[in-house]
Amino acid sequence: MSPVPKRALLSVHDKTGIADLARGLVEAGWELVSSGGTASVLADEGVPVVEVGEVTGAPEILEGRVKTLHPAIHGGILADRSDPEHLANLEARGIVPIDLVVGNLYPFTSDPGIELIDIGGPTMVRAAAKNYAYVGVVVDPADYRPVLDELRAVGSLSDATRRRLARSAFAHTAAYDAAIVTWFDEDPSSDHANNLLKPSLHLALDRVHDLRYGENPHQAGARYRAVGSSGWWDTAVVHGGKAMSYLNLFDTEAAWRLVHRLGDEPCAVVVKHANPCGAAVGSDIADAYLSAHRCDPVSAFGGVVAVNRPVTPAMAEALSEVFTEVVVAPAYEPDALVLLGERKNLRVLEAGPPGWPELDVRGIDGGLLVQTADELVAEPSVWRVVTEREPTGAEWADLEFAWRVVARVSSNAIVLVKDRCAVGIGAGQQNRRDAGRIAAEKAAGRAIDGACASDAFFPFRDGLDAAADAGVTAVVQPGGSLRDDEVVAAADAHGMAMVFTNERHFRH
Repeated sequence: MSPVPKRALLSVHDKTGIADLARGLVEAGWELVSSGGTASVLADEGVPVVEVGEVTGAPEILEGRVKTLHPAIHGGILADRSDPEHLANLEARGIVPIDLVVGNLYPFTSDPGIELIDIGGPTMVRAAAKNYAYVGVVVDPADYRPVLDELRAVGSLSDATRRRLARSAFAHTAAYDAAIVTWFDEDPSSDHANNLLKPSLHLALDRVHDLRYGENPHQAGARYRAVGSSGWWDTAVVHGGKAMSYLNLFDTEAAWRLVHRLGDEPCAVVVKHANPCGAAVGSDIADAYLSAHRCDPVSAFGGVVAVNRPVTPAMAEALSEVFTEVVVAPAYEPDALVLLGERKNLRVLEAGPPGWPELDVRGIDGGLLVQTADELVAEPSVWRVVTEREPTGAEWADLEFAWRVVARVSSNAIVLVKDRCAVGIGAGQQNRRDAGRIAAEKAAGRAIDGACASDAFFPFRDGLDAAADAGVTAVVQPGGSLRDDEVVAAADAHGMAMVFTNERHFRH
């Protein structure tokens, strides 16, 4: 009596590689069961296949909504092969065990809607994954070849392989369900459609990039990507340099976002430990970089540089004289790449514009701390002049530039700007007076007739007096202090112009 062949159930939406897998299984002595489009593809390829309807004795109904939901299918998948009662149930009902399930789900995110909410597919996949002790389950075409190779080599899948595949299967269905929940949340008729903070968060992320290390060498780090989406990191071209660390990515992200917030003219940003230590507009990109670097050359050592224009040989030559961890730009002139390529440890990235996440998420004990992203809402057109003197045209330009920069500096933050070039940045201080003092010290006289931005209101006039001592003639701040009148009076006494934005930008 010949042995009963092993049975595989194939039902996939993504048909990449399915015919080759099916052909290999048949050659290895397996019997194939399939339904719908998958069965048609296999038949067209000359691969022998049994239709699901032949196994269940029931045709598809409800326009395909019900086809694999049947005891003949799920009994064959879920039976515990070590339980005599289960085996007796199968024999009594003439159910053949299913040893391998190959399935992937409708691409819900491609065209969200009721008819792309798969029921039979996830049920089969979850059933096989639950019974991974006896059943293999494959949801990723990338696993077809290694699975087939293992079956050919030893005739079955190892316990470790089945467990790994089951884990991938549950991740696949979890991401699918997360996409459906998101669709419900975004429905205009939803009670919370306009609230970014939903009743629950269902995050599905794939690890796509192992990093050199985390914030410190003893920490591991990786980049994860939301399932079904992509960002500028996924299309960035790395022209050279060693592997990236957690901080390299973190600082590069901060620099790349900021440089795209500073306008359309040639701009450069230098970031160190997530804080800008230089930012400037220039006549060309080399001029912008040199101006940004002059803001704080000491802090720029080992920093990240981002520019919004193609890197020229002149900029590359200037950059090559400074130890820099990463440079990111929209493009590079060929001679510039040659010059930068001589710096073997410099990571040289070419990238498209960044996206703007809607939520900021941080881990805390037992869960996550979530907030909507901090965006610059108030523009100069709605700012309010609160002093006797209006800002001049040059001061308005510096005020707007300073405000855009200070919103990306850790609090407490003070930024001093002259001619749209940051000349002094005080970041991350526990009090605003120290932040102002540091900014003034770094400016070293370069802020005369320039602008000062404060990320939150001045609680006392001493911060305003420090800005005046640095030579600043215009100030932008949110306002809202109990001592606003005192601070405004101090500005008038100094002959300064001051505007309120009514918008705070704490950043921690």
